Amino acid sequence: MAVNHEKIDSKQLEALIHAAVKKIQGRKENDICRYLPVDTGGYIHHFTMRKMKTEAPQALQTLISKHIINADKPTKVHPKSRAPRGSRKRRDQVLFTKQDLERMLIMARNVGDKEMIRKLTPKRDLRSLKKELISAIKHGLHGPIEQELWNSYIESMSTAHSYV
Repeated sequence: MAVNHEKIDSKQLEALIHAAVKKIQGRKENDICRYLPVDTGGYIHHFTMRKMKTEAPQALQTLISKHIINADKPTKVHPKSRAPRGSRKRRDQVLFTKQDLERMLIMARNVGDKEMIRKLTPKRDLRSLKKELISAIKHGLHGPIEQELWNSYIESMSTAHSYV
């Protein structure tokens, strides 16, 4: 007998939801969600409402009756305020300042770690690399800076040819 009583409640709830959709001039069941407030702020999510239909039908019936059916003019609930995109702090990333990167570059040069030097050296365009390399050759500069310049030029050339 309890099963039959449950079906009557679900039928009554469906009728109430249909009447609420009609009152707000909505097209589907989810449209009433924007009129049902939640304790945490904002309006109820449609998944939550669907879950309430089976797990807490009396509470859903009360919400719909109070905020839509018995209200003279149902009002939409403002959405919950959210943080803007990209504002969440990333805990897994370490942020380095320009000075930190320069210090690490100096350490990599002292150790002679070419791979790390390549990763930490800022990328420059091919035209400026050519100019610097030609200027260094004309002025007869020798040493690790010229080698880094040459490696940057080679890397830049290889990436330029891979796009072609």
